[in-house]
Amino acid sequence: MDKTLTIGCYRYDTTQALFDGSFGATVRTAPTLPEIFERAIREHEFDVAELGLTFFLRLVGEGLPYVALPIFPNRVFRHSCVFVNTHAGITGPGDLAGRTIGEFGTYGQDSGVWAKGILADEYGFEPERNRWVIGGLEHPAPPFGFIPHPRPSGLDVSDAPAGKTLNAMLDAGEIDALFSANVPQCVLDGSPNVARLFPDFEPLERDYHRRTGIFPIMHTIVVRRELLAQRPGLARELYAVFTAAKDTAADRYRRDRRLYQVPAMVPWLNALVERNEEQFTGDWWPYGIEANRTALDTYLRYHHEQGLSERRQRIEEVFAADLLDT
Repeated sequence: MDKTLTIGCYRYDTTQALFDGSFGATVRTAPTLPEIFERAIREHEFDVAELGLTFFLRLVGEGLPYVALPIFPNRVFRHSCVFVNTHAGITGPGDLAGRTIGEFGTYGQDSGVWAKGILADEYGFEPERNRWVIGGLEHPAPPFGFIPHPRPSGLDVSDAPAGKTLNAMLDAGEIDALFSANVPQCVLDGSPNVARLFPDFEPLERDYHRRTGIFPIMHTIVVRRELLAQRPGLARELYAVFTAAKDTAADRYRRDRRLYQVPAMVPWLNALVERNEEQFTGDWWPYGIEANRTALDTYLRYHHEQGLSERRQRIEEVFAADLLDT
């Protein structure tokens, strides 16, 4: 790949080979994902970039100079991302009704879109019955200034008070719950005031996957529209490069089964990999349209139902035409 091509993405095991220089190109990252998104959206720094799905969808009709490719370096099951104050009397999803809930950076982060949608489908959750507070998770911050903030009319959304963090507000009971892509520090510190809505989330997430076939997708890879016009075949070249990088990581896990995953310092990682091999036959982290059609269509439905897009967009409108057959 051309070394003059600049790629902005996070350093995952799915992208590690790109950073190692195995595939050429100039790869840059940042300490946090929102920083990568802002540099792509506001500064147009990269030729190719990682973007959260909602960040892309909010801007796709506003002249964003990128086209999405069906490459998904970040995906996470989201039953585990809902945290509650233990004194708020929330013992199940039904108890969330009428509560004050925090969300980082914007109403409807990718993790929040999935969490709200899954709770709505599975438990009848209605986001419009809640009060929503948007702010910084560990550091006081206003809502992201580099994206629009659409929301349904009548939805009760406000900014966190000046100087307040969602982490501290949850710990103090100033909000009842938090939908968060990151585990808040109060949980990592073992605060007795905060717990997950679903403490034993893994069986729930595995059952959800078995029933629906969905492995929730958070982020996609985008490329400059002008580059696709100038360089026919670039979309497929990028797809092949990112797929090869991801497969390199997957092959390493499979080889390390023989060694009980000793290259990693995580106890029982070998047992987890073996359970996953049973549940995810073949490629457990697929790229492309067909293997992800259900997940993508579900996300587009959630995005529209939650008032973040004016109409329900179709997969064919969102991703590069050259890769719709993947």
